Amino acid sequence: MGAVLCHVSTRQNGRVYVLVRQASGGEFLVDTLDDAGTPIEAARSLTPVAFSSFVSSVEPGTTAPRWVWDNTAHIYPALLAGGIRVQRCHDLRLCHVILKNSALTSTSDLALAAPGRWDLASSPASDQAEARATLFDFDVTSVADGADESSLRELRRQLDAVAGAAEPGRLRLLLAAESAGALIAAEMRYAGLPWRTDVHDLLLTRELGARVAPGARPGRLERLAQRIRSELDDAALNPDSPQELFRALQRAGLAVTSTRGWELKKLQHPVIEPLLQYKKLSRLLSANGWTWMESWVVDGRFHPDYVPGGVVTGRWATRGGGALQLPKQIRGAVVADDGWKLVVADAAQLEPRILAALAQDTSMARAGRGTDLYAGIVSSGVVETRDHAKVAMLGAMYGATTGESGRLMPRLARAYPLAIALTESAARAGERGEVVTTRLGRSSPIPGPGWHESQAQAYDPAATATDERRARSQARDWGRFTRNFIVQGSAAEWALCWMAEIRRELTALTRADAAPGPAGESGRRAAGFGSPGARAPFDSSPHLVFFLHDEVIVHTPAVHADAVARIITSAAETAGRLLFGDFPVDFMLTVAIVDNYAQAK
Repeated sequence: MGAVLCHVSTRQNGRVYVLVRQASGGEFLVDTLDDAGTPIEAARSLTPVAFSSFVSSVEPGTTAPRWVWDNTAHIYPALLAGGIRVQRCHDLRLCHVILKNSALTSTSDLALAAPGRWDLASSPASDQAEARATLFDFDVTSVADGADESSLRELRRQLDAVAGAAEPGRLRLLLAAESAGALIAAEMRYAGLPWRTDVHDLLLTRELGARVAPGARPGRLERLAQRIRSELDDAALNPDSPQELFRALQRAGLAVTSTRGWELKKLQHPVIEPLLQYKKLSRLLSANGWTWMESWVVDGRFHPDYVPGGVVTGRWATRGGGALQLPKQIRGAVVADDGWKLVVADAAQLEPRILAALAQDTSMARAGRGTDLYAGIVSSGVVETRDHAKVAMLGAMYGATTGESGRLMPRLARAYPLAIALTESAARAGERGEVVTTRLGRSSPIPGPGWHESQAQAYDPAATATDERRARSQARDWGRFTRNFIVQGSAAEWALCWMAEIRRELTALTRADAAPGPAGESGRRAAGFGSPGARAPFDSSPHLVFFLHDEVIVHTPAVHADAVARIITSAAETAGRLLFGDFPVDFMLTVAIVDNYAQAK
């Protein structure tokens, strides 16, 4: 008990896994396994201190193993708190979701097994709050008895499922990228996004007025509320109440079916302008106001709680903090530390480019080569304006068939038949209740029992016209979902590979910088580097601090900013090759080296 493994055996061929399981009493059970899940060293039981020492002894290194554990979010933060990073892991919980539902592993023992504790630990069904909470709220201590056997059995089932797949390489890349994403999410939460609360306060005051007591409206909001009451002739109206506002709008003769902004924008009435302003500023106050700042910004850092795989397509979600929707009004509060820079990068027209590569549509890929894809579509003579190109492409990916998008779709189909055929094929599959699969192997869920009942009812001899309309509507809705699933899901895979490659290259840059001598650690100290708000192992090296679907931010010592920008750009090219080989599609980036986030936009 408490002994430290002094080494991890390496093999000439195949991977080396170190399976880590938490046992009762807080100790860690550690097994070293080969790439078939067979132990190659005797299992050890380590105290938390001994476990950290063990991990530190084999990280970093060219022969570092792939750590296997139930849940990265449960184990990795403790290592980070000890200043320890790992190169790679295999997150059993996240990988189970993929393999359980992938069409590529549908005949595996894992996919065919009755639901068990791994299914309870992971919910791929939706991105609703309850499902997202389940993803990280699984209590490993509740299954400590027999957990070692269960985790080892699960790893073997996962390895067998991948080995038996028709294209195991795709799945191996997906599982590696998904698990790398879990490491990145934990690291970004630990390091935090640099945040200036004094700047945040100034920005809120400029937008809303001076800070007031909780529950009261700042000055600008109160003035807008008074204008709304005046325009609607209702002195007692509370514009924060959808019910009261809905009734007041109807009394004013406005034919509304909801109080949502997109519907209000269609109306002509003096109340619309102040009402839309009020809704925008009210959202800022509730989502990112002073209360948010005091709750989420600690010691100059915003620590978002990312949920990798929180959306069924593989996109990330967040649990609290709203990191995936930081509004423009407060981005100026994201300020690099003294002597540091923010390198902000976003992928231009990512999903259309993914679609071109998925469909192997060379004409569409050519339109975006070295330039804005929508501008390239215009230059090709397909449509007249960039806005037309964007509307038409979004219609193709999201299933819009009416209005301007519907009018332009035939032109797009003639110019890029392979791309449009792919989305249409995915939509038809969804309308039949079938699954579709992303580039690397994540498959869409099947519709629920209610959907199938509606479809069956429509074919019943006694079916009414209402039954048939309901079935058609539900089929079209599911078709729109599967149409976009393959594109959004594949884009999420590209983004994971992009971030994983950025992380890998930043780590290599950090190791080079840590070499002895003026260019290494002593050189950094002499130059005054060292981030005051960050903690080891991120206090003196470039590191990812933010991710939003197709956008990343790296916080870096200023001396490394140009190198980081090159790493980010090169990583985008690498991610494209990993997913699509030599297919000639460009993944264009906008990269900015700035002092605060607002300067990048």
